[in-house]
Amino acid sequence: MAPISYKLGVILVMCAGLCWSGMGTSIRFIDSATTWQILFYRSFGMIFILSLYIFWHSNGRPLKDLNNVGLAGLTAAISLVLAFAGSIYAFQSTSIANAAFLFACAPFLTAILAWLLLKEPIKRNTWWALILSIIGGLIMVSSGLSFTGLTGNLAALTSALGFAGFTLSLRWGKLNNMTPAIVLGGILSIIFAGVILSFNQDGLMISMQDALKSLAMGVFLLGGGMILFSIGSKVLSATNLALLSMVEVVLAPVWGWLILREQADFSTLLGGGILFFALVLNAFSGVRNS
Repeated sequence: MAPISYKLGVILVMCAGLCWSGMGTSIRFIDSATTWQILFYRSFGMIFILSLYIFWHSNGRPLKDLNNVGLAGLTAAISLVLAFAGSIYAFQSTSIANAAFLFACAPFLTAILAWLLLKEPIKRNTWWALILSIIGGLIMVSSGLSFTGLTGNLAALTSALGFAGFTLSLRWGKLNNMTPAIVLGGILSIIFAGVILSFNQDGLMISMQDALKSLAMGVFLLGGGMILFSIGSKVLSATNLALLSMVEVVLAPVWGWLILREQADFSTLLGGGILFFALVLNAFSGVRNS
């Protein structure tokens, strides 16, 4: 694949956040499948579309890319499992406001770890964007924020750490195609969800409609977003990747209002506006510097 520009990388990563932002609204159309069942079938959809991308990217030799995952790819895959599983448990064990606020720690964790491990400098404008994004995220969830439910809060932080680890791994292996690592993360997610379902009463059997909806989420929202995010990671710093992907946080309530007619609080609109401004500020600053 030919090298891409910084500007195109910004667009691709923000489009990835756009894809992921539809996940919450899409889940509302699931009839009866549980969280773990959705994760199980959604991961199959993600693996399907990513496998097609790997086949095209490798000129019909996908096993070559899959065999070259390496340590960075394995780290990315394990980080994805932490991100997926942590978010699921967080939403089950604590309020959505708590989980969303703690998920917003991902850019800070990414920035700190990238500085420590990858020696990536953090520019002044990026620091301002980080501060504005955390303020915006806090305002968005302020009406329902509380810090009860220790295990749920720890799970949300684990999810944020997992996404930070995934982002760092993409940057670490930026000279290679990291999409096979995401496929490995999907396989590990299927195994993890399957083990959980085997120990509870839900099982793997769900309605055909729920199965198709979950597969579609995996193909178009999760998998499509992962492909865009992986390509954009080639030219963006780990901190910028985490910041720009927070388009998901901004747009998620918009889809809820447009499609489900869910009314958003003023705090959600104000915080989302601040967060969106931080993303635009950081993106334009990076384009100018590049």
